Amino acid sequence: MGTRQKIIIFLLAFAFYLLPTFPCSAASMPEIRQRGYLNIAVKDNLRPLGFRDASGNLQGLEIDLAQRLALDLLGKKNAVKLQPTMNRDRLSLIFNNKVDLAIARVTATESRARLVSFSVPYYLDGTVLVTKDATLQRFTDLKQRKIAVLQGSNTIARVRYFIPDAKLVAVDSYEIGRSLLEENNSDAFAADGSVLSGWVQEYPQYRLLPTPLSTEPLCVVMPKGLQYDELRRMVNNAIAGYIASGWLKERAEYWGLPSFDSRF
Repeated sequence: MGTRQKIIIFLLAFAFYLLPTFPCSAASMPEIRQRGYLNIAVKDNLRPLGFRDASGNLQGLEIDLAQRLALDLLGKKNAVKLQPTMNRDRLSLIFNNKVDLAIARVTATESRARLVSFSVPYYLDGTVLVTKDATLQRFTDLKQRKIAVLQGSNTIARVRYFIPDAKLVAVDSYEIGRSLLEENNSDAFAADGSVLSGWVQEYPQYRLLPTPLSTEPLCVVMPKGLQYDELRRMVNNAIAGYIASGWLKERAEYWGLPSFDSRF
């Protein structure tokens, strides 16, 4: 069995693990074909996954994925309506029949899988450290140093596990974390690599340390219910093909996203 076949089998097995258990409302694939377009929730303020460029156009890895799915499922790249959403609405838009799919930096978790279905992962995100201190080369260099973390986030436990001697400074936002670094009141900031990579693109004095503290699958959110089997199957097969062909890896590299897994 070749590498491509092994990748597809692995990714489809992941998707089947998160198969639906009860129905909900959303457009089925025949209804989508009749309508002529996909309705997809995305982010518009999260560089480099989904954001607006200087002209106001949506750009990013997740926007590329939405348009590629429209091309492969409906035959036209522009057969998609992109609906910007806030984090709190990403799941409810699916089971309230507002969108067909959500591609909005959603991590697949067991609790979320009770409400919606997830595709195979299109990107493996991870907790990373960002710093502007040139003397810091790896996370072990941060012993007894100050690390800013988002208040109440899972990042706190990960930093404590890998760097137990670090001095954690809780902050309420990414902007406050950056302010601490700018004022030299923190040596590093720990958060999601997909977010911090965009931060580094905007503020080139910062850099990411190479080793992640965790990896988390980002997946397309899809509705549950047997009537949506065709939609889920087509999305899963398409993403597995994008990974096997190297298309997703190329797009992630284009957008400057760090790679946390050799399959991507």
